[in-house]
Amino acid sequence: MASTTTTTFVSPSSTTGIHRRRSSTTTTSFSPSQLRCFAKQRFSSSSSSSSSSSSLKRLGAGIAPPKFSRRNASVRCSAPSSETLPSALLFDCDGVLVDTEKDGHRVSFNDTFAEKELGASWDVDLYGELLKIGGGKERMTAFFNKVGWPEKAPKGEAERKDFIASLHKRKTDLFMALIEKKLLPLRPGVAKLIDQALAKGINVAVCSTSNEKAVSAIVSCLLGPERAEKIQIFAGDVVPRKKPDPAIYLLAASTLGVEPSSCVVVEDSGIGLAAAKAAGMKCIVTKSGYTAEEDFLNADAVFDCIGDPPEERFDLAFCGSLLEKQYVS
Repeated sequence: MASTTTTTFVSPSSTTGIHRRRSSTTTTSFSPSQLRCFAKQRFSSSSSSSSSSSSLKRLGAGIAPPKFSRRNASVRCSAPSSETLPSALLFDCDGVLVDTEKDGHRVSFNDTFAEKELGASWDVDLYGELLKIGGGKERMTAFFNKVGWPEKAPKGEAERKDFIASLHKRKTDLFMALIEKKLLPLRPGVAKLIDQALAKGINVAVCSTSNEKAVSAIVSCLLGPERAEKIQIFAGDVVPRKKPDPAIYLLAASTLGVEPSSCVVVEDSGIGLAAAKAAGMKCIVTKSGYTAEEDFLNADAVFDCIGDPPEERFDLAFCGSLLEKQYVS
């Protein structure tokens, strides 16, 4: 079925704040199920003029990037038939591959604090706030700077840095034990989407602020050695500045030999989204337990998960379709 759509693109000027308008007419072919998929999302938000304006700003080929909440999560969006595919598919780790934060990393931090008798414990809500800081060592440092350093902690800045590094090493060992026991499962659709990309010869990488050993354990133990040997990992202190800085995504693109604009990132958090967009990449958000209420206005698409059939939310073709969107700067 073919549809012809006339669209007004609205975008704020980067220098004057004045809105520029441009009209374009595009013809795109969709199947009936695809039209229903996009129509459901677009009409569900038509009652709000502000959300309509927001959708128009991100229109591409006459169709707004779909955003889904849990109440319509059963709707699946496939891209129109297209040969366009990403040069690289880049995944965050925690919250994207596995929902690790609440029952994985948080528990491991607390076990480490208890072992060292530091008198610290992070409850679920506190850890959610600390997740706004990228990196476990950075998280602990910020926490102790705010509440006061434990009596057992050294006084000098350099010594405290080593102290934090030793805590993080022990925390990583405890976390890896959880992963090796497979107590934390992959999120739905992760293996499927990675297999689709690898089958097409697309670069796949994991880009995370977490410790490289912990990320490697997740990839090798939960995705399996056959997939793991084809997936590059960029993690931990491989870059000096962590998300929301784009450094890790730019390093991945450079190492893989691809243009950032041809990459699609799958993230779950606001700081990850900011890093991906600052790197000039498309970004799909799959919300996790800690990020369900975050604002993902700048994302190219938002879902509750990737999903496996028959409850698949999106596939590789959909990732490729994001690269065909026409944006006005």
